[in-house]
Amino acid sequence: MSKISRRGDEVTDQVNQVVQEAAERAAAAGEAWRATPPAERATVLEGVADALLKHAEELWPAAAEETRLPEARLRGEIARTAAQFRLFADVLRDGGWVEAVIDHPDPGATPPCPDVRRMNHPLGVVAVFAASNFPFAFSVAGGDTVSALAAGCPVVVKAHEGHPRTSDLTASVVRRALPDPGLLGLVHGFETGAPLVKHPLVTAVGFTGSLAGGKAIQKLIDERPDPIPFYGELGSVNPVVVLPSADPAEVASGFAASLTLGVGQFCTNPGLLFVPAEGGFERAVAEAVAATTGGPMLTAKIREGYLRTSGRLAERLTVLAGGGAVDGVTPQVFAADLEAFADGLPELAEECFGPSAIVVRYRDPADLPPVLRRLPGSLTATVHAAGPEEARDLVPALARLAGRLIWNGWPTGVAVCWAMHHGGPWPASTAPAHTSVGAASIRRWTTPVAYQDWPQDLLPPELRDDNPLGVPQRVDGRLRV
Repeated sequence: MSKISRRGDEVTDQVNQVVQEAAERAAAAGEAWRATPPAERATVLEGVADALLKHAEELWPAAAEETRLPEARLRGEIARTAAQFRLFADVLRDGGWVEAVIDHPDPGATPPCPDVRRMNHPLGVVAVFAASNFPFAFSVAGGDTVSALAAGCPVVVKAHEGHPRTSDLTASVVRRALPDPGLLGLVHGFETGAPLVKHPLVTAVGFTGSLAGGKAIQKLIDERPDPIPFYGELGSVNPVVVLPSADPAEVASGFAASLTLGVGQFCTNPGLLFVPAEGGFERAVAEAVAATTGGPMLTAKIREGYLRTSGRLAERLTVLAGGGAVDGVTPQVFAADLEAFADGLPELAEECFGPSAIVVRYRDPADLPPVLRRLPGSLTATVHAAGPEEARDLVPALARLAGRLIWNGWPTGVAVCWAMHHGGPWPASTAPAHTSVGAASIRRWTTPVAYQDWPQDLLPPELRDDNPLGVPQRVDGRLRV
């Protein structure tokens, strides 16, 4: 027993040492990085984008071997990852992300107002937990990493066990394009997660994964002497409401394609489909899903979770349709009346990660809002209808339910742009005001600092009256661009 204990202690010491070294290197590299002018950081990010595209022929085969995702998907994901770096180069050059605000002194105000100036600054070392389903776009060089680097923060990534070699290769490519390789740390193994979250140099955590994993990380953060921000994306059922005026054939084909895209392993997979009881919608969906095929899932653990959750649904609901499977899992769609579905909440609205969904039949659209209000928060909510008037009464419930509302489209596919919001009420996100995709995701890794009666020579350039960097400033309540 003593030998086993000593061996366990040795492993724990080694793990802690690996995390300690990565965090310390990141913190040291971060001092110069946060002082680097935004325009120079932008140039570095563009260099990373170029490097990812240059090394695509090395990266995608490694990812294909580990994840079994197809070449076209992986090439597209590398291009998307590079585009994220270019987007944040534009964000840095724009300057609006610092949210520079200047209020000149007003002794006549009640109470009197001194000279106060505020802007956002980088937090510090950011811990990122890589996701399983996007080995590039949500992994080592993914959205959490690039937005943190853009903000001026160094990053330590906990690699996902589903693609360790891809993680190493990606980190190597990115590090060679950075001014200091310590800006991107990488640790492997489940056991590195806890010491990384609890490390005193870590100032925030980004995570994309399961509800259980997110809760475990939050518990670790709560045990810190100084709890830190946690930005987690923990699961989403992404309800789709089909109104009577929609075309059954178009809805069915679009739903089947979205449901089975990437073997259903998307956080935006449409897990709930509300359809009219009349009009042939259910039959059309069944036929479309029956014509699909499944495939291999990313990891054995993910496959086991899918089979377990879909099996529970099969015990409680009617199996509407199943697709074929070639060397993998089978798409499964279940059906229930609106009343039975409502009686089964909240359990029936839990995410089943994979190509599985529930088709919920309703007779009157007026019956939907009370049920929609009982659903857990989602990343997306979708409406299919011929015109806006038919959907007007649903909007209040949907707007409180999800972070992105979609009209006559499908939720799979998240554009990387300035306006995108990829978040939502719990459990879709631990911080619904923040997004993990798009330009606004940089805000997660910043903290505001106000300067009162501060000398001009000591102010950051973004807050000086002469505005040498030309950033947007809100001066005495008026925005100056």
